[in-house]
Amino acid sequence: MPARFQGGGHITIDMDGKDLGIELRSKGEKTMRVAVTYDNGNVFGHFGRTQQFKVYDIEDGNVISSDILDTNGEGCGALAGILKTAGVDTLICGGIGGGAQMALEAAGIRLCAGVSGSTDEAVKALIAGTLDAGTEANCDHHDGEYKCGHGRCQG
Repeated sequence: MPARFQGGGHITIDMDGKDLGIELRSKGEKTMRVAVTYDNGNVFGHFGRTQQFKVYDIEDGNVISSDILDTNGEGCGALAGILKTAGVDTLICGGIGGGAQMALEAAGIRLCAGVSGSTDEAVKALIAGTLDAGTEANCDHHDGEYKCGHGRCQG
């Protein structure tokens, strides 16, 4: 899944030659990039079904930009690859299954699961070191097959 750099310092994400139409600013050397599952200003409750991420670029403890990244209907199996290609360092989400956790770990993306509420407030708390990842990161549709994040940041 290559990232193509375009004029204006943007990257376009494509997968297997299919341009997903996803664009983000190029990431600076000192930038931490955080993605949050997103639904109308709040943390979306299920990583694998999220339609959008809100992506924050953070430098020196301050949010310097944020963008909405549409997943264009890509499902759970592709999301970790999209986030890796986008240069995401940390993911904040609600529920997440074990397979997605492993994919994020393999991509080198830190996971903070079990979070709810405002995406902006979650990122502020992450920056301050006070992010309270809740205890309800379970993904019920997996019928207990996976153990989800359970209130902690991993990685």
